[in-house]
Parts: sequence; C-alpha cells; structure tokens
Amino acid sequence: MTFNAFSDFAMTGHVALITGGAQNIGRAIATSFSGAGARVVIADLNGDLAKSTAAEISHLTGNPVLGIKCDVTDNEMVRQTVDTTVAKFGGLSTLVNNVGWGATNDDPLDVTDDAMIASYRLNTLSALRMTQAAMPHLLKSENPSVTNSGSLVSVLPAFDFIAYSSAKAALNHLMLSLAHAFAKKARFNTVLIGTVLTETYAQAGLDEKAQQALAHPDNLTGRSGRPEDVANAFLWLASPAGSWVSGQTIQVSGGPRRVRLKPE
Repeated sequence: MTFNAFSDFAMTGHVALITGGAQNIGRAIATSFSGAGARVVIADLNGDLAKSTAAEISHLTGNPVLGIKCDVTDNEMVRQTVDTTVAKFGGLSTLVNNVGWGATNDDPLDVTDDAMIASYRLNTLSALRMTQAAMPHLLKSENPSVTNSGSLVSVLPAFDFIAYSSAKAALNHLMLSLAHAFAKKARFNTVLIGTVLTETYAQAGLDEKAQQALAHPDNLTGRSGRPEDVANAFLWLASPAGSWVSGQTIQVSGGPRRVRLKPE
C-alpha cells in the first residue's frame, strides 16, 4: 500500500460547526473542512448567505454542507444551532468559534463602557456559550476539538483596537482554561490571526490608504495573509494530524517584526 502523508488530515466522519462561516476566513475554513471529508454546518448572522455559501461549497467538494442563520450573541439561537447540527448529521465533533469583529478607536481613553461590553459579548462570551452548548455532543465523539479565531492584537499592543484586542485577549485565557478543564477529553486551541485583507477592514473603519499599507506589512513574509493561509492551520488543528496539540495559541500572522508605537 502506498503511504499517504496527508491521511492524518482527513476529516471523514467528522461533523464540524463553524460560526461566521459564510464569507472570508470562515468560508475558507468551511471549504477546507468539507474538502477534507467533514460534514459541515455554516452558522452565520446572514442566513441567506450561509445557505448560498453552503450550496457552493457542497457543489465544489461533493460533501453535504448546511447553512443556517445564527446570532451568536443570542443564547437561544446558539442552542438551536447546535441542536440543528446534531439532528442533521447525528453528532458534533468539531467546533470552530470563528465569529469576531471590532471597530477602531482614535483615543483609547475615549472607549466607552458600551463598546467594551459589546466587544466582549461578541468576541468572548459567544465562544463560551457556543462551547457550552456543544460540549455534551463533542465529548461523545472521536478527536473532539474546539478551535477559535483569535487575533494577533490580543498579544501585541493595539492602541487603536482597545475593545476588540481586550476581548480577544480574554478569549485566549478562556480557552486555555477550558483546555485544562477538559484535559484528556477534548482539545482547545486558538489561532492568532494576523492581517488578512477582507472587506471587514473597511467595515472596521480603516480607510483605503490604511488598507493599502496593510497589503505589504512589515513582517517576515512581506505580505498580508489569505483566508486559505488561516484555513490550513485550522484543518491541521482539528484533524487527527493535530491530535497532540491542545491549550495553544498559535500565530498565523506572517511573522511580525516589530511592535507599533502610537504616533506622537
């Protein structure tokens, strides 16, 4: 029999739930998992886009993909999403908490309570609630894992993303704690994502000039990331190939070379 070095990356038999999976990095993760053989559920605030993306990925890979609407800040919708996943595919083995977003700020001292709380609810608390709903099913599966879309700004100074970076830093600690709480039962990891240029940068408040500067950042690779760069890391961590990896925050960022300082 010919040795296949990629067999450990196969996701055949796995059921993967991916939040925010209808576009950008989430879509790339869903495509990668489906292409590796997993049955995939895309949960997204934009339900129509989730359904159309699911149909496109299923057509591309030949594997079943379900798209459903889910607001991850709504606890009842979170529970319904997990229940729908299990009812459709008979279980759940892989959770990807991909949802996350944050607006820029000018003066970090002007960030409001409401902005901080809203960012924590979306970027941190939603991942905890989704994980809580999924755990009874994950613990019944083989190689259960939870992988989170973190951010490089959670471990580097980010004076212009105070609310977002603080919430993502909290996510790092939350998932490290869960990795220890469920040691030997389930794996938890977070991918610290660097600059991946998508339309969300414009939505976050970065103008075209700033986006152009980010296209060729000062990192070791000399380029910004592609959604596929990040998806490859998620596939490794969720698949049997990553079965000896837990409790880790892993940078997929191009290798940043310096820390930014706020202009005088």
